Parts: sequence; structure tokens; C-alpha cells
Amino acid sequence: MNHPERSITPTNQADWQAMADQLTLESRAYVNGAYQWAVNGQTFPCISPVNGRELTQVASCDQADADLAVDAARKAFNSGVWSRLAPAKRKAILIRFAELIEDHGDELALLETLDMGKPIGHARSGDVPATARAIRWTAEAIDKVYGELATTAHDQIGMISREPMGVVAAIVPWNFPMIMASWKIAPALATGNSVILKPSEKSPLTAIRLAALAEEAGIPAGVFNVLPGYGHTVGKGLALHMDVDCLVFTGSTNVAKQLMIYAGQSNMKRVWLEAGGKSPNIIFADAPDLKKAAAEAASAIAFNQGEVCTAGSRLLVEDSIRAEFIGLIREALKTWRPGHPLDPATTCGAIVDQAQLDRIIEYIGIGQSEGATLVEGGQRVLEDTGGLFVQPTVFDGVNNGMRIASEEIFGPVLSVIGFTTAEEAITIANDSIYGLAAAVWTSNINTAHKVAKALRAGSVWINHYDGGDMTAPFGGFKQSGNGRDKSLHAFDKYTELKATWLVLE
Repeated sequence: MNHPERSITPTNQADWQAMADQLTLESRAYVNGAYQWAVNGQTFPCISPVNGRELTQVASCDQADADLAVDAARKAFNSGVWSRLAPAKRKAILIRFAELIEDHGDELALLETLDMGKPIGHARSGDVPATARAIRWTAEAIDKVYGELATTAHDQIGMISREPMGVVAAIVPWNFPMIMASWKIAPALATGNSVILKPSEKSPLTAIRLAALAEEAGIPAGVFNVLPGYGHTVGKGLALHMDVDCLVFTGSTNVAKQLMIYAGQSNMKRVWLEAGGKSPNIIFADAPDLKKAAAEAASAIAFNQGEVCTAGSRLLVEDSIRAEFIGLIREALKTWRPGHPLDPATTCGAIVDQAQLDRIIEYIGIGQSEGATLVEGGQRVLEDTGGLFVQPTVFDGVNNGMRIASEEIFGPVLSVIGFTTAEEAITIANDSIYGLAAAVWTSNINTAHKVAKALRAGSVWINHYDGGDMTAPFGGFKQSGNGRDKSLHAFDKYTELKATWLVLE
């Protein structure tokens, strides 16, 4: 594989394009320490949403590849080469992995942008450091997490310990390919498991590249494997596999439900799921800074082209300021106009593929047919580039029963819903099958805490949107999933709890 030598980060679109022209893309699976084509010899096209051109042909893995990867992972686990390695040594290797991600940051950011369309500026300044930070933070915690001793009689000792599960399969989405992968593989590897990473077929390139960096960092063969392919083939194969101990997933609620079924049909493997969202962003008339609230509300729906599970897609605005606030939103969205993803000045990139673009355009039509008022955007743009771009879109006059307010669109489509009291806002916010995230904007500390406590969501932000870091757990209530990514709480999801009791003679 040809990778450009590390140099000064490109500063303009032409430089990024020149770097892209130098890339030779690795597109094979990575199993037991080596890149290889799928057993069946099949591939699928990797199409860039930036310009509609084929980037490469990627190995299309299926059950046979899943079997090979699980066998390699199990043998590596049983050998103890990683599972019984001293915690401090595992920590050093994972920290080196994080350093290599930073060293190859330009290349990884470029792969992310070419593959799924996000702006290069966001990929380079956000996705790359966030991925490295997740791995480094988790690695640093490895030798700082202790077991427990139970309170026992003087002649007994009760030890409570956590042990790695064994083989972990991680199925991750296409919207933040590296970050979502790091949230899974970091704690899974940190706790001594062997891992099989299944990236989305819509954005597999960074996962494939990470495998080589993991090997360079010193992660032994068989401990970290990458299987590109479709959900109904290799994803299903991993979910039903009798020798996978734990299945972790981020993606749609419908797929999450199916994975729970597969776990029950097979070996009752542990299943941890982070699924969809329809997050309410609640703006009270006494918000401390309406311009700031509008700017963050615009970012909450337009960042990453709205392809974000926590997107603030339901904007609940107190009726007394609703007209004013919609004006502020429209003004704020002027900084979120679609542009070429390799231009560092671009804030809103390309939609990941044609199917997703069609879905977004369909929902814009549904919103109009339901009687909502289109006040901003709503059009596909830049079609002459061959890329997939849509304007950030705002609907007013929405009620919570409309499909655009109740169904996850996964695109830059904002539904504005009015309210008059805090109780009404809470009722609207909680009237959803989802419960991933929410925000509340108010200067009244009592209102802030009362509403935050009442919101049925895994993350609640006060006077800002999308806060938190690796120290805080991330996950949802209701049909937004179970389990938690990030923080020390993630360690629990990749270990089995064991009680060992000793009676002294």
C-alpha cells in the first residue's frame, strides 16, 4: 500500500486533492495479522459521495470469513498473548496505537472524507483526534481499575473480579467510522478481549487502514481483525456465531432489534446497542443567549450533514420567541451551506450515498405533504459535481405526530415545534420511542434542573448542545439502545463479573 510521507498538513482543496491522488487504497479484510481477500473472492464498489466516482473495490466478506476471524480471535484469546498480557504492557501498546493514529492523521482524515463525504476540516480536527483520544484515555485507565473485596466474616475472603469475555464482534456505522469504532474497540481491547470489527459497507476504508496501524503498534495477530462487507452477510454471520461472546453495535433501531433476536437464536451472547434518536432541543424564552442557542441549534442539525444519532432534529421553542428564533436559526444556517468536502472552509459536506440522499429528499416531501411549512432549504444542490449534497432544511408549524417529528431521518432536516409551558415541553420531548439525547436552554436554574431530570434521555445538555468527553458515559433510554460507550462504565460491558469465595481453615 502506498501512503504519502507525513508532512505539513494540506491547507487548501488543491493540496488535499493532490494527496488523494497519491493514495493507493487498501481494501482487503484483515484476519489473523494479514490482509486478505474474502474467501468467496467477491468485492463491492466503494463509491465516493464527493463526486460519485469509484474509489476502489472492497472485499465483500461473508460467513466463511466470519468463521476464519472468530477462529483466529478465539485462538489468540486462549493463548493469552493479549488476554493475559500484563495490563501495563497492554496500556503501552494501545497508547502507541493512539500515537500512530495521530501520526497518520492527514491520511485517515482524507480517507474518511473521500469515503463518506464529511468536510475535511471536521475529519482532521474532530474525527482523528477524537479517535486517538478515545484509545489513549481508555488505555490509561487499564491499570487503574481495581477489583473489590466483599465485606465478609473474619475467616472468609470474598473477591470480586472482572475477566475479559473472549471474542467481541463490533458492528459500527458509517457516519463517524473511526470514532464509533474507537468507542468499541478501545475498551474491548483494554480489558483483554480479541476483537472483530465490522465497518459499514458505506465507509470501510479507515477501519481497514487502522488494522495495519494496530499491527504496527504491537497488537498480536488474531487479536484485532477487520471484516468489511454487508450486514446481511458477514454482519449476520457474526451476530449468529456460536463462538462470539459479545456483540456491540451502533446504528439504526431496526437493525439493533434484529441483532437482539440473533443473539437469542444463537448462544445468548452479550449484546450492547446504541441505536436511533430524535433528540429534542428545548429553547425557553429566558435562554441566556438566543443567538448562541440558535447557532448551536443550527450546528446540532447541520453538522456532519445531519447524519448524527444525537442530531437536535426536534427544536422545541417557547411560542413567545418562536418567530424571532426561527429568524436567528435561518441566519445561523448561512454558515452551513454545502460545499466541496476537500475544501477546508466547507462546513456541510456530502450525503453518504444515493440511498440516504433519496431518503432525506423523501422526508422533505413528507413534511410538506403533512402540512408543515418549509422555511429554509429543502433542495438538492451541486448536482453538476456528481456529488450528493442537500441544503440544511427547516420546517415550522410541526406537531409531534408528524412523521418528520417522530421518525429518524438522519439528515439535515429540522422540525420546529412550539410550546407554552415547561410541562408541555417535557411532554412533547418525551413523546418519542427514542431517548438518546436532549438539551434545555434557560437562565432559570430551577427550570434547568427540573426539565433535565424529567427528560427521558441518556445525555442531557444545559445551555449548550452535544457536550461531554471520554469521562462521561454515552448511550440511550428506550429504543435508543442499552449499555454505554465511553467512560469507565464501558469496561463493564466487555467483562464478566466473577465472585471468588475463600473460607480460611
